Amino acid sequence: MPDLDKLQRKLGYHFSDILWLELALTHRSKSKLNYERLEFLGDSLLGFIISDCLFNQFPQEPEGILTRLRASIVRQKSLAKVAREFGFSDFLILGAGEGRSGGHERDSTLSDVLEAVIAAIYIDGGITPARTFIERTFAAKMDLLDPNVQLKDPKSQLQEWLQKLGYEVPEYRVAEISGKDHDQIFEVGCITLMSPEIFFGRGSSRRIAEQKAAKHALEKLKLIYHVNG
Repeated sequence: MPDLDKLQRKLGYHFSDILWLELALTHRSKSKLNYERLEFLGDSLLGFIISDCLFNQFPQEPEGILTRLRASIVRQKSLAKVAREFGFSDFLILGAGEGRSGGHERDSTLSDVLEAVIAAIYIDGGITPARTFIERTFAAKMDLLDPNVQLKDPKSQLQEWLQKLGYEVPEYRVAEISGKDHDQIFEVGCITLMSPEIFFGRGSSRRIAEQKAAKHALEKLKLIYHVNG
């Protein structure tokens, strides 16, 4: 078992029940009791608190820009970078196969664990320490945000483009999950009201597959839109 006291000092939060932190670090390759449910909750908590911060930090900016700024903060690569800054790779609890295949350094795993840790803090201590942790962790990145800089990911680009044309935001559905538990491939379909066609993307995580599906949809729909005038 890794030295969780050391990790708690890095996090700036000490758990009343250390089992929540242990669970947040446990990969599905190690146990059926793992971080996936916590990651689900942490993803929502992170999105909500970052959204609230952006809402107050940029009171004049429209929804589309706020959505883009949030995406730049909570995207997988950004979260994985934060997880590496905390040294999560040294604390992950993985199955033998996942460890040998480099699971300690996989972006998808590290980003999920960061979200799971956020949820663990919330369950253990409530919303105040969870919010404090998120605001402290992302403060430097929030300070550097510039709404005038165009750093839109494909999902944000597609959403803003569709909304500009008067359409609802797209919907993403997992069509297939293949591969072994520690090396899964996700296929996601992007559904829009602009076209009956479903646009697919594949990747090593749901987020990556969604981005690829959005990119495919944007390229194809823009071609159709321009052809139709």
